[in-house]
Amino acid sequence: MNVLLIAVFVAAVAVVAIVVGLYERELRNMAHFLRQRERGSNERISVEFATQGIREVASAMNEELDALRDARIEQEKRQVAFRQDLSSLSHDIRTPLAGAQGYLQLYERTEDPGEQKRCLKEAAARLGVMRDLTDRLFEYAKAVDIDNPLTLERVEVFSVLAEVLAGMYPQFAERNWKPLITFEDEDVAVLADKEALQRVFSNLLTNALRYGADAPCIEQEGTTIRISNTVADPFSIDADHMFDRFYQAETARTNDGSGLGLAIVASLVERMGGNASARVHKEDLRSGKSQMNELFIEIQLKPA
Repeated sequence: MNVLLIAVFVAAVAVVAIVVGLYERELRNMAHFLRQRERGSNERISVEFATQGIREVASAMNEELDALRDARIEQEKRQVAFRQDLSSLSHDIRTPLAGAQGYLQLYERTEDPGEQKRCLKEAAARLGVMRDLTDRLFEYAKAVDIDNPLTLERVEVFSVLAEVLAGMYPQFAERNWKPLITFEDEDVAVLADKEALQRVFSNLLTNALRYGADAPCIEQEGTTIRISNTVADPFSIDADHMFDRFYQAETARTNDGSGLGLAIVASLVERMGGNASARVHKEDLRSGKSQMNELFIEIQLKPA
C-alpha cells in the first residue's frame, strides 16, 4: 500500500513537473518572441500549450502589441500631416513676402512718385496678407488649445448670427448680395460659448464671401445651421478635407485665404459638443443633368 502511494505521489510530481516545464517553455518562448520581434512587425504571439491562463496572457500581449502598432501608425500620420502643414504654411508665407519684397525693390529703382506710391501700396497689401495669416494661426492655436476652456452657456443662435451679419454688412453690400435667411425657430438656443459661436459664423460667412459665386442661404433646422451657396468649380473642392488645416481648393490658391478658417470652425464646434460637415452638389455636364453646383456646410450644436 505504501509502495502504491509512493508511486502515485511520484507520478503526480512528475505530471506537475511536466506541466510546469510546459508553462516555463511557453513563457520563455513569449519572452524570446518579444525580444526578437522586429519593431513595427505585424507578427503576433502564438502558443502551443494552450491552457486558459497561457491563452489569456498571449491575448493580452497581442492586444498591447496592436495598441502600440495603432499608436505608431497614428504618430506617423501626424508626422506626415505636420510636414504637409509646414510645406503649405511655408508656401503661404513666402508668396506674399516675396511679392512685398519685389515691390520694395521696384520702389528703390524708380523715381516716379506715382510708381513709388503704387509700389508701396502693393507691398502693404501683401504684408497685410501675411498679417491675416499670422492672425489666423493665432486664432487656430486658441481654438485647439484645451488649456483655454470655453464657457458653455445658453446662447440664442439667431441673435448671434444677426450680430455677425450686421458686422459683415459692408462686405455683402460691396457684392450687392443679400443672404437668404430661413429660421424655423428664431428663439432656438444652444449650449455654446458666445464668442466662439460668433467666430464660427464669421468664418463660415467669410468662406462664403471669398469662394462663393452668389449670396449664401442660411437655414436653421433644430440645432443644425446650414450655410450654402453656389461655387464656380465644385470639382476642385474635396468636401472630405475642407476642415483640414491649410486645406484650400486648387482654384482658391490664388486668393488670400489661409486655409485655416474652416479648421477653426471644426475645432470650436467640436469643443462645444457639436460637429461640422460639408458636402458638394456637382453638375455632371456629360450626363446633361441640371443640378446646382452648391457647397453645403452644416454645423450641429447641442441644444441648451
